[in-house]
Parts: sequence; C-alpha cells; structure tokens
Amino acid sequence: MDVSKAPYHHPLPWDTAFEAVTLPQLFARSTERAPGAPLVDFLGRIYSYAQLHDEARRFAAGLQALGIGKGDRVGLFLPNVPIYVSAYYGAMMAGAVAVNFSPLYTVEELAQQVEDSGAKLLVTIDAASLLPTALEVLDSSSLERLVVGRLGDMLAPLKRIALKLLGRKSISAIPPRADVLHWSSCTLESDLEPVACSPDDLALLQYTGGTTGRPKGAMLTHANLATNALQVDAIDPFDRGEPDIIMGALPLFHVFANTCVLNRTVAKGGCIAMVPRFEAGQVLKTIERVGTTAFPGVPTMFQALLDHKRIAKTDFSSLKVCISGGAALPAPVREKFEAASDARLVEGYGLTESSGVVSTNPYQGLRKPGTIGQVIPQTRVRLVDKEDPTRPAPEGEPGELVVAGPQIMQGYWNRPDAAATAFTELDGERWLRTGDIATIDADGFIAIVDRSKDMIAVGGFKVFPSQVEAVLLQHPAVKEALIIGVPDDYLGETPRAYVTLAGEVEPDTLRDWLNARVGKHERLSGVVIRDELPKTMIGKLDRKALREEVFG
Repeated sequence: MDVSKAPYHHPLPWDTAFEAVTLPQLFARSTERAPGAPLVDFLGRIYSYAQLHDEARRFAAGLQALGIGKGDRVGLFLPNVPIYVSAYYGAMMAGAVAVNFSPLYTVEELAQQVEDSGAKLLVTIDAASLLPTALEVLDSSSLERLVVGRLGDMLAPLKRIALKLLGRKSISAIPPRADVLHWSSCTLESDLEPVACSPDDLALLQYTGGTTGRPKGAMLTHANLATNALQVDAIDPFDRGEPDIIMGALPLFHVFANTCVLNRTVAKGGCIAMVPRFEAGQVLKTIERVGTTAFPGVPTMFQALLDHKRIAKTDFSSLKVCISGGAALPAPVREKFEAASDARLVEGYGLTESSGVVSTNPYQGLRKPGTIGQVIPQTRVRLVDKEDPTRPAPEGEPGELVVAGPQIMQGYWNRPDAAATAFTELDGERWLRTGDIATIDADGFIAIVDRSKDMIAVGGFKVFPSQVEAVLLQHPAVKEALIIGVPDDYLGETPRAYVTLAGEVEPDTLRDWLNARVGKHERLSGVVIRDELPKTMIGKLDRKALREEVFG
C-alpha cells in the first residue's frame, strides 16, 4: 500500500520539498535570524544562539589546530550539558564526523566503539562517573586525546557554588597530562579555515543499541539528519510566532533526542530546557519554571512523572504536546498522563538507521491510539513477507515494515555485511528493513504488531508479546510488563510475564485474569512479580536484558 496516497493528517503536504543543507548551515541560519534568542536553558543559565554558535566555531578552530580535519572522527562522551551542542556542531564545522557514545558505557564498551569508529579525540566532562572511564580508554585504546569540560563552568553562579560545597564527590580532578586538554584551551579565537562540506558528507556515526549483536555504527549524512529535523519541524501545527521551548530530558547521545530535541529545535530557532539526566521531580519543576511547550520522551518517563508526588501540583498550562517513542506506549499511561497534564500525548516511531523519525500520530486532529501514526513528509513504508523480504506481504496480513526516505542511513561503518542484510530491494529500489511486524490501515496509520525476533512460537502458532502485554497493562494493579517465551516440552515455548505493580495482586490471580482475555495460544504459563524490570540506557523496557537475566 502506498500510504502517501491515503488521507494525510499532518499540517504540510506529504510531498513537501526539503532543501539539502548541512547541519552547520541550519545552525548558522537560526543564529543569523535571532542571535540573542535563547538556545539552551541549563538549570537556569541561559545560552544564546550567538554564544553557542561562537563556541562551536572556536572549538572547530581548536580541532583544526590539533590536526583534526575532514572525515576524522570526534567522539562525544557527554551527558546533556551545553558543551554537547558546541562540540557536536563544532566537530562538523571542522569537517569531522561526530560519534555519539553513551555516558553509561563501561570501559570495555567505550573502548570497543572508540576502536570501531577510529575516533582520534574524545570530549567529556569532569564528572566522576565519566572522566575516570574516559582516561582508562585513553590509556588502553588508539584514542589520541581527551578534551575535558568543567561542569561547574557551565552552571549559574549559585549552582556553581553549591557544586563546590556539596558535589565534591561527583567531580573528578583533571590530570595534568599532555594528552588531556581542557575545553577552554581547545576553543580558540583564531579564524576557522574554510571546509568544503556537502550535504552528502558523513556527519554522524550513531551506534545501534546492539539488540541484535555487537553495536553497529549507522552512517548518517548531513542531508539525512538535517532533512529529518526539517521533516519533524514540518509536522508541527502550532503558531510559529509563539514560544517554542522543548524539554531536553532525553539523552542527546540517543538518535531520538538528537533529531527531535537538538537538530529540530536548532532548525526551528527554539529553546531547549536542558537537564543533565532524567529525574522526574526536576523535569516537573523545569516544565513549570520555563513554560515548556513540548516534551519528547519514552513511556517509562511519562510513567515516572505520574508516579511522582509533585505531578498534582505542577502547572502544565504551557505544554501543548508530548511525543512518546522508543517503545510501545501503554494505553493506561497515555490516558492518565493526558488527564494529569491536559496535554496531548502522541506515539511516534523511528530507528537509529532512519536518523530518528519515520512516523507519528498528528499533534492535532485525527489520531489513532495504539498506532505509530502516519509517515512524516517524503517518507514511504511498505509491508514485506515475514519470510521473504523481496516479496510484498500477503494482502490483508501483517508483514515486516520497510522504509524509504531522505533520512535513511547510508549503511553501517566498516560493516558491509550487516548493511547488506539491513536493506531489501523491491521494484528496483532499496528499502530499509526494520525488523518490526506491522499492519497499515486504509488511512495510512501504522500499527506495530511486534519485533520479528520477539515472536514466541507456541505449538506452531505465533504469539506477539506486545499484544499480550497491552492486555495485561489494562489490569489496574500492573504498572510495567514484559513477556518472554520460556521452553516447554510439549508446545516448544509458552509465554511468561514479568511485571512490576501499582497495587496488590497475586501472581496466579493476575495470570488467570489475563488468560481469560486472550487466545488459547497466548495464555501465560506464569507471572513473576518484580520490584523493577531491566531498562535500556534511555529508559525503555529491555526484553533482551530480561532474557539474559532469566536464561543466562
């Protein structure tokens, strides 16, 4: 089905054209339009477009002085802090390729990705949770230099004093080494040498979460990233003259935040209300303090806000829309959060390999809960056969979702083998395989049935865990749920549920309640109640980690 021909409910037409530009060009244009406008509000300290653009330019000059040039890789091992913006765009101004590394990585994980990417230089801060790890990697890998920013320098004066008095254990001393440089010494006033940069040049290596093995670096060009930012901006129906203040609680190292929080906001000329990491109380205070208008997050974030005692007292009057991605949004979470905030919470969808966003429910007008909405402009999707991706899915049946569009990656860094299996060819055109099993209705709204690798084979029948989880989450005592297949001598596998609770219920009672509401092959063999369920680095429930915990 060609969803571009279905009734389209986003504000701009599906065939809206987007100019091919680089990310530094988007940043420069917004800075020229309003140099004094706030780009980042970091815990109360305001950074303007002109200030951060100048710092990015000076960092680019510093990189050039260190011999970093076009195509070299510059790693970012950073939480959400203002210098992330300067380092990210500054690396690209110098012609380099930025590489995002999670601040939660172990020494081994960081070293592996440093080696895989060939990063020459790594930017971090003097946090005790980051600097020692970065130093170990500097000593044990081919990394040549470490650039370290001081967290205290980025804070407002009173918070800087509080950090010195109360946060000494959270700060690590920067060692006096020739290969460890201070951020301030790498942001030079010298002129930036011109770099010939094309929209087709590589801009970012964004590593996948590794759910299917060793993490792979998705190669994203300036055109991929800039176009996705403009696509996301194009689906915004709100008055362009009104404030645009986005909640920056998602980690910027993740592709969801990289597009929806950073690049989209820079392209639009908005402001990021940035917090170093997600903490429910701080996020609620920030929404109220700055008048946040939009909040991209993952379902567990919205659940955490609902669980916080401050939510009933928070003024949400500025908040227009919240966008949930990364995992299926449970209906009870959506309903309760909308009731608490009076803001619309819509579900969207994307992948690392698609620069962040493929589809979303419209922010206004028609939406269909339980779906991931309609594709954003210039994006196409199809369903292919679950066993043979070179053939369309049988009419009326779920199939694997494949995607084409200007935001789709070029391939995987140094992994042509993996890239070959990531795409399929249909009618002479390359389509990205998502691994997600989906349906598409007559209005072009897409519903994810499940991940193909998560399906449970029960006596020859396929069980989609997410569908059973959606039923289980309707029980008022269930807060979170994951279902995995466990071995069974007769049926091969049976579903077992692992849950956290919002109320009192016995495991057998919950099992019987669920089994009365699902098909025979979907019935649970058991329920395990836990204090918590494993989550990924951005807070998504992690089925892979649960399997590893259960089966080793």
